[in-house]
Amino acid sequence: MFRFENPIYLYALAIIPLLALLHYGTNVLRRRRLRKYGEPSLLKPLMPDVSRWRPEVKFWLLTAALAMMIVCLARPQYGTKIDTRKRKGIEAIIALDVSNSMMAEDVKPDRLAKSKMLISNLVDNMSDDKVGLIVYAGDAYTQLPITSDYVSAKMFLDNISPAMISVQGTDIARAIELATHSFTQQEGVGRAIFVITDGEDNEGGAVEAAREAQKKGMNVYVLGVGSPEGAPIPLPGTSGYITDNAGNTVVSKLNEEMCREIASAGGGAYIYVDNSSSAQSALQKHVDRLAKVEMESQLYSEFDEHFRDFAWMAIVLLIVEILLLARKNHVLGRFRLFRVPGAAALVMLMMLCVSLPADAQKKNDRYYVRHGNRLYRDSVYAKAQVDYQKAIEKDNTNAVAHYNLGNAHLYQGQPQDAMKSYETAARLQKDKTRGAQVYHNMGVILQSQKQFAPAIECYKNALRRNPNDDETRYNLALCLYQLKNQPQDQNQDQNQQDQQQQQQQDQQQQQQQQKEQEQKQDEQQQQQDQPKMSRENAEQMLKAAMQEEKQTQDKVNKAQQKPQRRQLEKQW
Repeated sequence: MFRFENPIYLYALAIIPLLALLHYGTNVLRRRRLRKYGEPSLLKPLMPDVSRWRPEVKFWLLTAALAMMIVCLARPQYGTKIDTRKRKGIEAIIALDVSNSMMAEDVKPDRLAKSKMLISNLVDNMSDDKVGLIVYAGDAYTQLPITSDYVSAKMFLDNISPAMISVQGTDIARAIELATHSFTQQEGVGRAIFVITDGEDNEGGAVEAAREAQKKGMNVYVLGVGSPEGAPIPLPGTSGYITDNAGNTVVSKLNEEMCREIASAGGGAYIYVDNSSSAQSALQKHVDRLAKVEMESQLYSEFDEHFRDFAWMAIVLLIVEILLLARKNHVLGRFRLFRVPGAAALVMLMMLCVSLPADAQKKNDRYYVRHGNRLYRDSVYAKAQVDYQKAIEKDNTNAVAHYNLGNAHLYQGQPQDAMKSYETAARLQKDKTRGAQVYHNMGVILQSQKQFAPAIECYKNALRRNPNDDETRYNLALCLYQLKNQPQDQNQDQNQQDQQQQQQQDQQQQQQQQKEQEQKQDEQQQQQDQPKMSRENAEQMLKAAMQEEKQTQDKVNKAQQKPQRRQLEKQW
């Protein structure tokens, strides 16, 4: 792809035809003045060193050099480029409570919406920092791996709701433990964990987890959302409120004492969040106090600067113009370099054609990709999507158009459509660097959807094409860790299966008891005829029932010994 970063300077090329007209007019006046002295055929022998075509060539050399300099100012760009930029910043992991109690409305509009606004403003004030996002309730998940892509952070933030985690409750310890494994391996950087919660910790262990995080150099800050007086929790989809097992309306209250204990153990601070903006300013002050060190990050650019090529062309043209004398050179005269009058002008015309604006070309697939990229940089993703689709209609094998279309879908919150475009781009892309970026983005989408196994394969494909991508390598390690620690939903399914098995066993026991009662009745009827046989049958039945009960008890004990999280009594 080809583009001009500053195309407005190309309007200066209009000077060239004006200079050509001025040069032509000057030559006409010069010839008229010579005719006043005599016929040109008689004057030519009197000026043997005067060359007719050398001044023309010198003029066009200067004009071409001027055109090259104008093109330099317009900054022509094409090809790809990966920049490694050094920046000073911190690493922050935000752990957001998404339990049902966060829907209480003692903070307007509600606790969760207020927390989202805090995070959004915090991300807006970041420039060279890295941020990650964890959501938790009765369990914790990584919503966004740590990154410097603030647009993605805000996009994932908008989609957060209590419905995304099936296990309700509040397990702050689990969120802090997951956050401690979510930072990069760079040393010396300031790390902070911001826990946003209403303080209802149903699992315990949060203070110990914060203390362990502080020992590893990670400060834990707690933002308490809500009020000590509390508020009822709205029942989703109804006008009622959540009730406990006794039928009483649940009132969720902010536990400030516990929040302060966690913040103190984590070496951070407690920030009270109410309806005012004081929490935002206090949070920003604590962020500014963290140690900022120099971090490296690789930025992928679709365009590489090539103004130097045109600058060298301008320098070469100027050197040739200086070395070329306006009068004839008797030493080189025999070579007759300018024997053909129109040759020099033709060469200059071809060089000028190179510097024509890209917009003058035909509207092909590359044109639509360039136009879509301009809209994409201005965050007009819907219109950029239309241009990318037009480019694909022109050439369905344009891998860059498919990749950019996937990016446009992703920033519009359409991950499924983005995956389809990325898959097509991965199939068509031959450039290893771009292919690595395609697989990296596919891995991020799959990881955010908790599809860790396919995400791992995408990250591996990306590293095969670009082994030096540290961000992909980190995401791969994090994804492997998440896959290894993903037994929560499986344990929940196992609990349900154990309960179903227990119910089946209870039914079998009831059926067995009914059979025993029927057999006892038969034994009573046959007691006089077969007394010994009845006692033996009864003993066998009793032993069988005891054996079955023992097997059932062993299964229950094994299920209890499995590593799983306990069932929360408070599902809010």
